[in-house]
Amino acid sequence: MGLLALVPLAFVVVYTVSAGWTQVEQLVFRPRTAELLWNTGRLVGGSMLLSAAIGIGAAWLVERTALPGRRVWHVLLVAPLAVPAFVNSYGWVSLLPGASGYLAAVSIVTLSYFPLVYLPVGAALRGLDPALEESAHSLGYGRFHTFRLVVLPQLRPAVLGGCLLVGLHLLAEFGALQMLRFPTFTTAVYDQFQSSFNGPAANMLAAVLALLCLLLLLGELRLRGRLRYARVGAGSAREAAPARLGAFAGPAMVTLAALVLLTLGVPLGSLAFWLTTGPSADVPIVELSSAVGMSLGLGAMGAAVTVLLAIPVAWLAVRNRGRFATAIERLTYFGSGLPGIVVALALVTVSIRLTPAFYQTTALLIVAYAILFLPRAVVNVRTALAQAPPELEDVAHGLGLTRLATLRRVILPLIAPGLGAGAALVFIAVATELTATLLLSPIGTQTLATQFWEHSNSVEYGAAAPFAVLMVLLSAPATYLLTREARRTTRE
Repeated sequence: MGLLALVPLAFVVVYTVSAGWTQVEQLVFRPRTAELLWNTGRLVGGSMLLSAAIGIGAAWLVERTALPGRRVWHVLLVAPLAVPAFVNSYGWVSLLPGASGYLAAVSIVTLSYFPLVYLPVGAALRGLDPALEESAHSLGYGRFHTFRLVVLPQLRPAVLGGCLLVGLHLLAEFGALQMLRFPTFTTAVYDQFQSSFNGPAANMLAAVLALLCLLLLLGELRLRGRLRYARVGAGSAREAAPARLGAFAGPAMVTLAALVLLTLGVPLGSLAFWLTTGPSADVPIVELSSAVGMSLGLGAMGAAVTVLLAIPVAWLAVRNRGRFATAIERLTYFGSGLPGIVVALALVTVSIRLTPAFYQTTALLIVAYAILFLPRAVVNVRTALAQAPPELEDVAHGLGLTRLATLRRVILPLIAPGLGAGAALVFIAVATELTATLLLSPIGTQTLATQFWEHSNSVEYGAAAPFAVLMVLLSAPATYLLTREARRTTRE
């Protein structure tokens, strides 16, 4: 599976080298590429900065102040993750047709992705030793200087990690930016492939996009550094005393309410409006049922295959630690670190050249899902397996059970919760995936995401609304469980 995950990256490298410098110069060093690089760079940079500012501010209010209803605010601030970014853009564009360009793009995608910073920063704030801040206060530092000099440096790994996720999501984002008419490398690759099937131009743009992903990963690693952030010893196992906001409590709640209104109120209100007016009043039951069935079917198959592939990878990482096992596990992250459109384009080219019968089949689409979402399953299965006592396997072998029987009767029941969590995360990701599905799905395949895109791209906002509502409903339970798990984990 590690080698399979390397297919997209290997394709980009091999294609770029084989193309030769002359073709690379013609396709890359041109004004259009410079424009796409400028758009992509300022979008990613601007959204990462805004997401960091919103995420840190919201996390501090919820975790470190006596803000009324903090648990409710926590759920509301994570809830935007249940609304796919392209559905959020749909909500804004359908109500404000003039929403387009850089300012609209950076604002709307930030509203979709800032919870990726809020979650780790909130967890970090809950885990900080309050003695550090108390020592700063005893030295005469006020709250602002204590936060800037003591707390903020301790949040650096969480902030950088969250911003990295925001950046990677934006490099891969297609639907939201296409709807907002803001061209980036991802939208240009898709347009190039769809309009003229121009393989060299699309592949070369994909190579530049892959390089941007690599630079983002290396940049985050460099900024994170090697400083130690964990406390030495048991520390003080208590929560910090919440800061009283006083006269600022009202403005703080108004600010958070405005944020929730922009992130949830606009897209959900737009869906409600289009559901009750226009063509969506006559819901196409057959079309809707078919899309739901296809999304559920692909989600179930993608989750099953991905979890099955994750089991041996997690077992090697936990039970057979070493360089080889570590290398296999790390290889699985390469594919998911690339945008879905790069993965899809690589699989299209490889299948056409090497296995034509595999092109435009459900099997190829499932392979793409596995490459993109395998880490979601590996992380959960590895965690569950690490908590399962290895002595039970030795006892089973001592009783004469084969390795397969031990796996079936001992290991799988023990790691069932991890398997379920990984399968749920992969299922939600597959059921709402857009880019790879558009490029790789067999002719006639219609999922909730592709049907929503078809209608919204044709400015049929009312017809698109039912498909968007169902995608949100599919994502909501997993998002709620994420908020519960995040708080439970940091308190253990």
